[in-house]
Amino acid sequence: MEKTWRWFGKKDKITLDMLRQIGVEGIVTALHDVPNGEVWTVEAINDLKQYIESYGLRWSVVESLPVCESIKYAGPERDQLIENYKQSLANLGKCGVHTICYNFMPVIDWIRTDLQHPWADGTSSLYFDRIRFAYFDLRILQREGAEKDYSSEELAKVAELDKTITEAEKHDLVDTIIVKTQGFVNGNITEGDKEPVNKFKSLLALYKDIDRDALRENMRYFLSAIMPVCEEYGMNMCVHPDDPPFQVLGLPRIVTDEADIDWFLNAVDNPHNGLTFCAGSLSAGEHNDTRELARRFARRTHFVHLRSTAAMPGGNFIESSHLQGRGHLIDLIRIFEKENPGLPMRVDHGRMMLGDEDKGYNPGYSFHGRMLALAQVDGMMAVVQDEMNGK
Repeated sequence: MEKTWRWFGKKDKITLDMLRQIGVEGIVTALHDVPNGEVWTVEAINDLKQYIESYGLRWSVVESLPVCESIKYAGPERDQLIENYKQSLANLGKCGVHTICYNFMPVIDWIRTDLQHPWADGTSSLYFDRIRFAYFDLRILQREGAEKDYSSEELAKVAELDKTITEAEKHDLVDTIIVKTQGFVNGNITEGDKEPVNKFKSLLALYKDIDRDALRENMRYFLSAIMPVCEEYGMNMCVHPDDPPFQVLGLPRIVTDEADIDWFLNAVDNPHNGLTFCAGSLSAGEHNDTRELARRFARRTHFVHLRSTAAMPGGNFIESSHLQGRGHLIDLIRIFEKENPGLPMRVDHGRMMLGDEDKGYNPGYSFHGRMLALAQVDGMMAVVQDEMNGK
């Protein structure tokens, strides 16, 4: 597997020189300064590609070329935005960048309620607390009909939390759920927005009449439209699983489990339509076994995220170390090295440690924690290679 790293461009405090020193081979990045929906020009792509190559690295994966909301809910601008997307794909292909990680999650990308949940050893990691998320949904967002999405026990716990939660904690929930985790690159909501909750409500309203079937059809429409360009230029599209892999905020989520993955791969049955196998996102759902999913979909996987989560009682989950949790990373390496060798992979998130808070360009992305994970994964790959060679 190719060892890659998500890098957020020239503004990232983690430099390409640092990444080369720790054994990174490929870079996962994007033209983050280009507004969503605009065409990525050959000139801009080549400028960044040549900069990466000047450090002896290669631009392995685009993460991401964003799919605009209007494409997801089939707004009036959909066809023009798809044409722009096709042109960006063609330009990337002309420049020799062929793998695109994207997502089809409505409104909100990855969701956490705590960006620095403490561990006993002094490290911290990302955490999802279902009751605090329900509190945000019910009491802060005040989403219509939200009560039906929670059990009576969960509603009672939200009522109890309401008696003790502080205004600062409420602000932190908003900041974590819909600002910091969404706005750091190409987000719908950014740090400068004055009324993020109201803006978020307006985005949710766009999906009022969009259910799972409608969102699936919109994804099929998008993929069908871009596949001819993918075939012409050798572009591999790989969708990221929903994170977390279950329904939230009344929004449909359509890449959550084996049945969902099977559906979109068959809806547009083309080898260029594939999966980003994110072990962390998938393992956050107790309904998923990452090993079984890897065995089933390895040949249609174009990119791998090696991270792991630990499911906890009550629907909570936490980012675990890369050697623990439900990700089963060494088993995944065995499967992918056998079934689809040479895939780009990147370690993701991990523990914040040794002053990482001052080094990451965005929340939840450590330097030392990911560097440790890269060394661990490198060791796992060496073990697997020895096994395959009969040593």
